Amino acid sequence: MSIMMPEPDQAVLARRASIVADLRRIVPGEGVIDSAAEMRPYESDGVTAYRQPPMVVVLPDTTEQVSQVLRYCHDNGIKVVPRGSGTSLSGGALPLADGVLLGLGKFKRIREIDFDNRAVVTEPGVTNLAISQAVAHAGFYYAPDPSSQIACSIGGNVAENSGGVHCLKYGMTTNNILGCEIVLMNGEVLRIGGKAAETSGYDLMGVITGSEGLLGVITEITVRILQKPETARALMVGFHSVEAAGECVARIIGAGIIPGGMEMMDKPAIHAAEAFVHAGYPLDVEALLIIELDGPSVEVDELILRVEAIAKGCGQATCQISTSEQERLLFWAGRKAAFPAVGRISPDYLCMDGTIPRGKLPEVLTRIRQLSEKYGLGVANVFHAGDGNLHPLILYDANKPGEMDKAEAFGADILRCCVELGGVLTGEHGVGVEKRDLMPDMFSEVDLAQQQRLKCAFDPQGLLNPGKVFPTLHRCAELGRVHVHGGKLAFPDIPRF
Repeated sequence: MSIMMPEPDQAVLARRASIVADLRRIVPGEGVIDSAAEMRPYESDGVTAYRQPPMVVVLPDTTEQVSQVLRYCHDNGIKVVPRGSGTSLSGGALPLADGVLLGLGKFKRIREIDFDNRAVVTEPGVTNLAISQAVAHAGFYYAPDPSSQIACSIGGNVAENSGGVHCLKYGMTTNNILGCEIVLMNGEVLRIGGKAAETSGYDLMGVITGSEGLLGVITEITVRILQKPETARALMVGFHSVEAAGECVARIIGAGIIPGGMEMMDKPAIHAAEAFVHAGYPLDVEALLIIELDGPSVEVDELILRVEAIAKGCGQATCQISTSEQERLLFWAGRKAAFPAVGRISPDYLCMDGTIPRGKLPEVLTRIRQLSEKYGLGVANVFHAGDGNLHPLILYDANKPGEMDKAEAFGADILRCCVELGGVLTGEHGVGVEKRDLMPDMFSEVDLAQQQRLKCAFDPQGLLNPGKVFPTLHRCAELGRVHVHGGKLAFPDIPRF
């Protein structure tokens, strides 16, 4: 849905023209976009149901330009929305009509490859996959691999703490970055961490990772690269029920086996992916597990036997083991293409992101089926089974009145179910605007106030990406006077930014 705004008056137009002129002096040439037609590609991110043209788009290509833009906006009280590749699936890069959209697309250089320290220093606009491609010749790779890795930027990965199919064993983005350069809203440039595996003091890297553009703008990242394992093989195991597949996941982890990746798809997702990629997926099963085991070849052979035995004990219907690298990659090709594949079977879909304890997997899948019947909308389930990160794809048609509202309500109920079962609202897509109003379902007012105090330490005026993550925004000066009466948090009556 487009966000409707009133027509600007002459004073607003004059101020906008002044801001555009000032920004052109900071970022000359083609670094500023202000025409309605040219700004259209920036009016949404991956959540295309929500659209809002920005006031102006600025595309700097140096840290100094980013610093000057932010300092100018800080001094003039102008809001700023940072944007990477625009693949966010939570509305995290949704622009503001009265704000500057700060695009990092020109920051696409890898600055240093250091094999001795197993690190790569990169700019934020470099795609996730490009890092692995840059070091592949020496037998290295970057472990986190979101399904959108061909397009998503490493800066956006840091902002959302992205994962991927191999995050079960090798960790999320936060486990694979060593340092970053970040520009604060006042233009100050900070360097946090470096190539060393450990740093002293507060874990500021942990604070920045997953901060969704609310604390600063990242202009350089140092990532950890890993040596490719000697052997990697994958099993493709089909089950006659999603409950049996979920039980298999729990038993594998319970046996102390940590696969390189372990993904599950239900029947609608299997059929969509197979029609799209032709990976050889079985079409007569209700659930499919792709389980990858890596390491020394002797160890992998032993683990395959153990996983096979566990799958048989859970009533597997089919089992295929990759015999070549090409076949292993084909198994994964269908999973990584599941999102676009589902786009072939439905005019629109809403991609959700929630996380649950692994043991609750059968229960939550049953609840999702019940909600599907309640709302009369189809759903295809694709998720990181090993760490309980769900990605239900809710199918709807935006051209049918009321279907988008039903899809959003369906998605909200799924996320509430995740929290109810001991999980969390998001695993890797972030909160953005999509889950913002569900934050009170997981956090108390005290929790949210403490989180906002952290933002205030970095951005006292609340100018960076306002309107995201927090359902109610409070001015930093007022948060300093928050107090508790009888165990209940009391706030003054404060307007939104």
